[in-house]
Amino acid sequence: MIEDFFKFNSVEEAENLQRSLSQRVILDDRFSALRFIGGVDTSFSRDGRVASVIVIMRFETLELVEFSYYSAEEDFPYIPGFLSFREGPTIIKAWERLNIKPDILLVDGQGYAHPRHLGIASHLGIALDLPTIGCAKSILVGRYEEPGSSRGDWSPIFYRGEMVGVALRTKDSAKPLFVSPGHKVSFESSIEIVLRSVTSYRLPEPLRYAHRYSKSILKEARDRI
Repeated sequence: MIEDFFKFNSVEEAENLQRSLSQRVILDDRFSALRFIGGVDTSFSRDGRVASVIVIMRFETLELVEFSYYSAEEDFPYIPGFLSFREGPTIIKAWERLNIKPDILLVDGQGYAHPRHLGIASHLGIALDLPTIGCAKSILVGRYEEPGSSRGDWSPIFYRGEMVGVALRTKDSAKPLFVSPGHKVSFESSIEIVLRSVTSYRLPEPLRYAHRYSKSILKEARDRI
């Protein structure tokens, strides 16, 4: 069961699960032609609800072809480094509702750039056996030098002497995004795929749409109360 990848009884057990699964992370390209790219984002409301949205687009044109979502009561608090246990179960439910499965998935969060090398993108990649890329708006671990100000400029993120991700400028003079491979994707391809998914905004289109839809779903639920 996919859900078993996110089950634990204590923080210590969750840490051990992350360490175990991190041994299975693959940082090489294990995909061929990309037809469909997905983006997943999860939002939380003040009244304790959570909504996960997965958006599917054609990779070449970024045309929206499908999206699915799952909303539920929040049942796990925010703990840095354990985002996948908070968001993973609802993301899996949204995944199961998809008719079209993506060839690669962009995830709002970290991948390899994680204290135990198993951010939510890596965790989902292993659970779904899918190439994934972590794309976060803030850094979790490591240090980096500010990249150049032009779109496409990037600098490596180092954590404990190892490159774990990059700070990537996706829009001229905008704040960088923090990109790291999740699973079955290289650092080089992670950069290329994120840049190809960006139009005139800072966020890649699949993540921008997923974020907008997740907020909208929670607002509609709140308005019905």
